[in-house]
Amino acid sequence: MVEFLTKVMPHVVTKIPELIKCFVQTLVMMGVTGGITFLLGIFFAIVLTVTRKGDILENIPLWTALDKIINLLRSIPFIIMIALLIPVTRAIVGTAIGVKGSIVPLIFGTFPFFTRQMESALAEIDRGSIEAAQSIGTSPAGIIFRVYLKESIPGIIRGSTITFISLVGLTAMAGAVGGGGLGDFAIRYGYQRYQTDVTIVTVIILILIVTIIQGVGAFFSRRLTH
Repeated sequence: MVEFLTKVMPHVVTKIPELIKCFVQTLVMMGVTGGITFLLGIFFAIVLTVTRKGDILENIPLWTALDKIINLLRSIPFIIMIALLIPVTRAIVGTAIGVKGSIVPLIFGTFPFFTRQMESALAEIDRGSIEAAQSIGTSPAGIIFRVYLKESIPGIIRGSTITFISLVGLTAMAGAVGGGGLGDFAIRYGYQRYQTDVTIVTVIILILIVTIIQGVGAFFSRRLTH
């Protein structure tokens, strides 16, 4: 078996420890970025939802400002976002390269997209449920937690799944500019040194990660849909 792998993937076999290290780095980037993005996305989606015209905390100036900021951030290509945020990244984490240097641009590149996903999930809530809660004197906070968030759990899971799958691609892209992880591994060896087996193995690992995320998301979405 070892001889077969050495013959088929000669460059990968000699780099197993580094491949594992880069795999862990990708998981770290996804975990940290995903956690912070989830909190930011939920928060801003709630603000956008409840402050829009006719909703429970209508505030058109706030809604307009936040809506335009989210649209602006979504319009910036991620590779440009990385370069644009270098001073900010250095100020926050002390470096603009490696795993630490990737987290800040990954968050800025992901949370606007996730915010829109969550906003769409919250918008699917039946207005009748909100009006019923208001009629019995439920506070705005109660409506947010007991109606908006509780009733949109399946949509939140679907949006989270889509965002995490997108995040896999962004972490790989961050590797192209020295961000670490599997993307960096594939660029340094697969692309720059023409080691095709490294590229193929990296792609297979990324496909497996996406498949697992999709499967877990679909499972919980089905279980919690009512």
